[in-house]
Amino acid sequence: MPETIREPWASFLRALDELATEPVEFHCIGGFAVTEKYGFERDTLDLDVLTIVPNTQKQEFLEKGAQGSALARKHNVYLDLVTIIESYPDDYESRLTELHPGELNHIRLMVPEAHDLALMKLGRNIERDREDVKFLARRGHITQGGLTSRYEKEMRPYIALPEQRTDPVLRLWLEMIGEDLEATKASHT
Repeated sequence: MPETIREPWASFLRALDELATEPVEFHCIGGFAVTEKYGFERDTLDLDVLTIVPNTQKQEFLEKGAQGSALARKHNVYLDLVTIIESYPDDYESRLTELHPGELNHIRLMVPEAHDLALMKLGRNIERDREDVKFLARRGHITQGGLTSRYEKEMRPYIALPEQRTDPVLRLWLEMIGEDLEATKASHT
């Protein structure tokens, strides 16, 4: 994890922080979380947030930081409230950790534990998500057993028709992780 928030995120977030009238948490997911917390080197232009707590200024943050806003155009990044996420681990909030504590005055950037973050990508399952998951596994942040356990206990019971929708994706991911770890191990021998 970088020691401080990298640019252009630092300037963008400081500008949003100046708008805050009280302490607020951004529950950060997606590429921003994978790069800033877990160190994956890939570009992302949006800061995906699952929620903003408390939501008293949520609308203002979203308007000022949204794609196409003056602030977003100035910094070439934007804030995006994720509203289409199918499902996420039931107790993810208890495992959030703060990213770069004390760097901003009012905003706390909260990031899910790696298994939670990976499982939040399960419903979408695009190539970028699979690359994020493989990276997290390669670096030892997630395990096949950890994903399976968290999915079975905290997600599957709340998903409609999981045997048709998410169970096959999880099986694919577990195979993908196993193959990627084997290939990585073989390339180091």
